[in-house]
Amino acid sequence: MTSHPGNIFDIGLLIAAIAMAFNGPQLVAAGEFNPVLSIGDKAPEWKELPGVDGKKHSLSDLKKQDVVVLVFTCNSCPYAVDYEDRLIAFSKKYFAPDSKVAIVAVNVNKVEEDLPPKMKEKAAAKEFHFPYLFDESQLIAKVYGAGFTPEFFVLNRDREIVYMGAMDDSPNADKVKRRYVEEAVAAALGGKLPEIRESVPIGCRIRIERTRRK
Repeated sequence: MTSHPGNIFDIGLLIAAIAMAFNGPQLVAAGEFNPVLSIGDKAPEWKELPGVDGKKHSLSDLKKQDVVVLVFTCNSCPYAVDYEDRLIAFSKKYFAPDSKVAIVAVNVNKVEEDLPPKMKEKAAAKEFHFPYLFDESQLIAKVYGAGFTPEFFVLNRDREIVYMGAMDDSPNADKVKRRYVEEAVAAALGGKLPEIRESVPIGCRIRIERTRRK
């Protein structure tokens, strides 16, 4: 497999994103494999992101859920496509009105294959049981330090990050031995930290647009 190359955020998150643009010393904490966030950090909030369902979605909408799984994904990356069935199977475990776990997918790529019309087609064809959101500003990926699709973040009841990285230990579904995200969700539901809290995300690079200098 080869790798393919209007929302509102708190001012603190904007500062974190700006910090990433500089080559000098990091102004924010960083994890082992994440350039911005560490395990135990408060999760940056997303607000009013448009979904393929025609609605606006915010992290604050999920107050009834004890655990939130955020995945950065897209249509165009072959790794993300390979993980779709695994993600759908995982989401079905928690597809219930009283579920304590929410799964949210976000796409920030702005190539034609990844724009909202194609996202809607994908969500309908695959029957996604979770919100599929688009961030035209790409800020959510920057403040989360997300660099790949797919890349996962698990948030606990206090909306602290308890896991970030890959969904499992192999891009090949037949060779998976550890299901990192599932383990993290189970631990978070029990008020604990998972044994594995961070792993290297494997996938396509998120296509962050370069800022043009004047």
